[in-house]
Amino acid sequence: MKIKTGYLYHIKDEYFYRVNDDKLMVNHERGKKRPTYFTIKDGDILWFIPISSKVSKYQKIINNKILKYGFCNTIWIRKIADTDAVILFQNAFPTLEKYIDHVHTVSNMPLFVGSDLKKEITNNFKQLLGYKKRGINLFFPDIDKLKQMMLDGLKEDLN
Repeated sequence: MKIKTGYLYHIKDEYFYRVNDDKLMVNHERGKKRPTYFTIKDGDILWFIPISSKVSKYQKIINNKILKYGFCNTIWIRKIADTDAVILFQNAFPTLEKYIDHVHTVSNMPLFVGSDLKKEITNNFKQLLGYKKRGINLFFPDIDKLKQMMLDGLKEDLN
């Protein structure tokens, strides 16, 4: 499978068993593969940013963050496939291609978020990673530990 930045994917349960991180979102709900993930390809590492349909739940959190800080760059609400969707930067995590289950489709076509939104999401995510490098961690999962696990897994796969 050719993985591309800007498409939505689903992840295998195997990833969650391997990393065993309670800060990651649950992979299933009511028998469905959820959530979908916006994917940023960064060499062998894939960054997965969860996409949720629970707009009213997260709108309250966004509003509280805006009241407290004057802005919110960890949760966004944007249109994806003509529907409001929540982009959960704070829940992003690194993974590898081998843990991808399948691409998310609408009418049997892979779902691409659009060039403008792809650029907007990618730029914000890079900014949040920059904050992390400067000691301001806005991510719930331990992305450094998870990234190292993925890199170690790549080495194991080569041996």
